[in-house]
Amino acid sequence: MAKLFTSAKVGAFQLNHRVALAPMTRVRTIQPGDIPSPMMADFYGQRASKGGLLVIEAASVSAQARSYLGAASIFHDGQHEGWKAIADAVHAKGGYAFLQLIHGGRQSHVDVAGGATPVAPSEVPFEGVALTKDGFVPVSPHRALRIEEIPGIVEDFRVAAERAKKAGFDGVELHAANGYLVDQFIQDGTNKRTDAYGGPVENRVRFMREALEALISVFGADRVGVRISPSGEWGGISDSDPQATFSHVAKVLDGYGIAYLHFIEPRIKGDDTLHAGHPVVAASYLRPHFSGPIIAAGGFDREDAIATVEKGDADLIAFGRHFSSNPDLPYRLQHDLPLTPYVRAAFWGGNETNYSDFPAYGEGVARPEQDEANTVAAA
Repeated sequence: MAKLFTSAKVGAFQLNHRVALAPMTRVRTIQPGDIPSPMMADFYGQRASKGGLLVIEAASVSAQARSYLGAASIFHDGQHEGWKAIADAVHAKGGYAFLQLIHGGRQSHVDVAGGATPVAPSEVPFEGVALTKDGFVPVSPHRALRIEEIPGIVEDFRVAAERAKKAGFDGVELHAANGYLVDQFIQDGTNKRTDAYGGPVENRVRFMREALEALISVFGADRVGVRISPSGEWGGISDSDPQATFSHVAKVLDGYGIAYLHFIEPRIKGDDTLHAGHPVVAASYLRPHFSGPIIAAGGFDREDAIATVEKGDADLIAFGRHFSSNPDLPYRLQHDLPLTPYVRAAFWGGNETNYSDFPAYGEGVARPEQDEANTVAAA
C-alpha cells in the first residue's frame, strides 16, 4: 500500500491516513455576525473520515482582521454554537478538526473591518481586493501598525484559540501564508520596519513567534500547526530571498515542537494553478530544517501526492479544490476512483448547491458543471 494511505503521528493525534483537507474560504456564514451556518457543518461532516485531519477554513480573530464579507470569524459569543456544530460533525465521523486562525492585515476594507483602517507592518503600495456587500472591490488604504498595538493583536489570537478550544476543536493552525498579516511581517517586500519587528529575518519572524506562543499557551504545541507559502504570489507578497527566509522560518518553528508545518507550493495562487506540473519545490528545501510532520498543499494529483510522501519531502498532502467536490476524497484516491469535477463558480459564496450536495462515490453521478481548469488534476 502506498504510504499516503497509511497511518501517521501528527502532534497529539494518530491519523489513519495522510490525505488532509486544506482550509478553503467558502464565504457561507450567516450574516450579520459571521455565524457558522448549518450547511458548513454538513460540508465538514461529509468530508470527515475516521482518523483523518481536516483544517477548517480561516477564521478572523477580530472585526479588524476580516477580509471577506461572509467569511468565517471567531471573536464573539454568538458564533460559538455554529463552531461547535462543525467540530461535532467532524468528530461524529471519527475525524480531527484544526481551526485556522487569521488576521487579514492590509487585505481588507473599512466596510468589512468594522470601520477600521486596515493595518500592516508597513505602508507599501498594494492593489489587492476585499469582498464587501458590493462584491470584490479594491482594498482600503492601510496604515503601519504602531508597536504598542501589536500585543493587542497577539491577544486576539490567544482569545480566538480559547474560543476554538471551547467549541471542541482538536487544535488550531496559525495562518502565516498568502500575504495576510503574519506573512506581511515575515517577508521583506511588505515589512520595511526598523524596530524590533523589522529588518533582519530574526526580527521579521517576531510577530509570528508571539502569535504562535499565544496559541500554544491555550492548546499546547502538539495541537498547533502553522501554514506558510514560500514564494507565494497571493496578496502581492514578495521577499528578496524566499529560500533563506523560509528556511529560517522552518528552523524557528522546529524549535517549538508544533504538531505540523503546512506549506503551499508556489505553483498555486489562491484557487488558481499558476504552474501546472511544476516539480515540488518548497518541500524539498524545507524538509532539512523541520523535523516534525510536514503537510504539503497546492496542485497535487494522486500520483504526485503518492510520490511526494514516498520520497519523504512531506508526510501528508492537503487537497482543496478536489476535496470541495469529492467528500470521500481519501477513499477515492486510495482506490484510484474517478473524481467529480469541482465547480469554480461556487467557491466564493452561495448556498448548498455545488457545496454540500456532492455525493460520495456510488451515490450519484458527476455533474456537468465544470470549467476548463477541471481537466487539470490539481487541488
